[in-house]
Amino acid sequence: MHSTFTTPDGLKLAYDIHGTGKPVLCLAGLTRNMDDFDPIVAGFSDRAMIIRLDSRGRGASDYDPSPQNYTIPQEAADAIALLDHLGIDRTAIIGTSRGGLIAMVLAATAKHRLSGVLLNDIGPELDPAGLGHIMEYLGRPCAYKSYQDAADKLPKAMGAQFQNVSRAQWMTYAQRLWHEGPDGLQLRYDPKLRDAVQAQSALAESPDLWPLFHALNDLPLAALRGANSNLLTPECWRKMRNLRPDMISAEVPDRGHVPFLDEPESQNVIKRFMAYIT
Repeated sequence: MHSTFTTPDGLKLAYDIHGTGKPVLCLAGLTRNMDDFDPIVAGFSDRAMIIRLDSRGRGASDYDPSPQNYTIPQEAADAIALLDHLGIDRTAIIGTSRGGLIAMVLAATAKHRLSGVLLNDIGPELDPAGLGHIMEYLGRPCAYKSYQDAADKLPKAMGAQFQNVSRAQWMTYAQRLWHEGPDGLQLRYDPKLRDAVQAQSALAESPDLWPLFHALNDLPLAALRGANSNLLTPECWRKMRNLRPDMISAEVPDRGHVPFLDEPESQNVIKRFMAYIT
């Protein structure tokens, strides 16, 4: 059962906490929610306080009546508001995709609040092919009629990036991403996220994100890359590792954007990261 807190601009955002010890805040991707971090709760709540947040407009959190507020800086401010609500001075962050971008922004703007960062299939360069793929489905109604239908069809739809995935894993994937309704599967996020992303993309050229990556200097850092990722390129991955040779890292075979976090490679990196942070 999740809890809620109220942001300074009046939205109720959902979060939950499992375990005790050093805090680890889990931030999900653009259209995702706290359920993506079930493997973190299952594997690591015996050694850390696992905090999971549904960003505004996602999961069980309120939708923003002003979609222009669906921005990374605003979502970073929401993460700080949650820490303040909980009375937590510093936390590590496990950030998947957009959640990792939020973590990098926080490293640049509120580094004193961070004890380390783990980036899940995200870096300071975003492959246009991957961004284009995201826009193909962002805010669009789900085409699957049921979880069973999704589990049957997802291997064909996503199999180029995600191989050796069992039907049970596809079922879990579907249950994390969609609600099952009388008319088929429903989005678990505000479809107006699409309007927000399109509006922001039209305003300016893509910013240089490398300064945000450099802001992670002097923080414990870990990273995962799906070996078949269409968002985090091999070239960007190599540059990240060259710039931070101390970065705990692994490529996850048979996974694209993003690894599920239950893979042995993912679990090993998370374990090492947990031991590294203070």
